[in-house]
Amino acid sequence: MYIHPTAIIDDGAVIGADTKIWHYSHVMKDTIIGNGCILGQNVFVASGVTLGNGVKVQNNVSLYKGVICEDEVFLGPSMVFTNVLNPRAFIERKCEFQTTLVKRGTSIGANATIVCGTTLGEYSFVGAGSVVIKDVKSYEIVAGNPAKHIGWVCKCGLKLIDHEQYLFCNCGLKYSLNMDNNTVEVME
Repeated sequence: MYIHPTAIIDDGAVIGADTKIWHYSHVMKDTIIGNGCILGQNVFVASGVTLGNGVKVQNNVSLYKGVICEDEVFLGPSMVFTNVLNPRAFIERKCEFQTTLVKRGTSIGANATIVCGTTLGEYSFVGAGSVVIKDVKSYEIVAGNPAKHIGWVCKCGLKLIDHEQYLFCNCGLKYSLNMDNNTVEVME
């Protein structure tokens, strides 16, 4: 593991092998960071956050209590997580923190905001600058404010090509589209 000399790691933080933590980052106690993660410059990880293996957190990202990122998640520069729906400076609402679950392989673009209490499905993709206020389905691409469905994405990160009830990727993977519940699954 590599920890830059300017980074602060509180006692009680669990950090996996081959993880790199860069300049001016702060990891608080009672966090779990998996193997092979990269935390860029000026990243804050609050107590109670869990990051899986291979998570990449770009510069200027804060992860607050209640955020769970599964394996191979990408968090773009300056993206934001919230943890309370209705904050007020003069009312303490720590008992109202909500969980935000970012499932395996998800990518969140630069300057996006993820409102607490949402789940981002496996391999979903959130466009830069988007504001996510509701759950995102697996393999779904969302963008805008508020974020809306704009397509489907392959595991490799390319937008899927629509062909009747199937979706294809230039990488060779094929997906089935369930029109009843508007979900996508990889075809073996």
